[in-house]
Amino acid sequence: MSDLAADIRACRLCAERFAATQTAHEPRPVVWFQPSARILIAGQAPGMRVHKSGKPFDDPSGERLREWLGLSGPEFYDTSRVAIVPMAFCFPGYDAKGSDLPPPRICGRTWHDRVMQVLEKVELTVLVGAYAHKYHLGVKCGVTKTVQAWRDHAPRLFALPHPSWRNTAWLRKNPWFEAEVLPELRAQVQKVIHD
Repeated sequence: MSDLAADIRACRLCAERFAATQTAHEPRPVVWFQPSARILIAGQAPGMRVHKSGKPFDDPSGERLREWLGLSGPEFYDTSRVAIVPMAFCFPGYDAKGSDLPPPRICGRTWHDRVMQVLEKVELTVLVGAYAHKYHLGVKCGVTKTVQAWRDHAPRLFALPHPSWRNTAWLRKNPWFEAEVLPELRAQVQKVIHD
């Protein structure tokens, strides 16, 4: 596993791609997993703040996600119990309008399956956002329908919207998410993390 983590940290496959973005940044893969993890957080890609800190979900989205999961910061960042594996390990950059670019597919194709093979003890998978939904579930029906179908996958898997502030309107329009999904998710997180 240490070789795989080191290989991902050394990856420069997207160096030219990132240099051509508005941010013109260098690759900085954020690797946050150990084979002992029992919970997998499968996300999209690091944002600029995470790119700078090197710590996943080190932003307001992460605060909201930890609240959704019912985990403290130390619990969430304990790599022996929680693996955080995005669809791309590096910040993809911004487009000309300042929006996040999608995670480069080459990252997922190169690394994701190899990481999943190492995470043999995962009992709960939390899919954060559409890119993770598509990869792990093969769905293309949109975030709302995917999240609404949570009972089809629980208790071993939960598909969530991205916890970004941009989705605050979605949360207001879909109060069932906080009323129905989050209590079940939190209960399963506590069961798995403390078993």
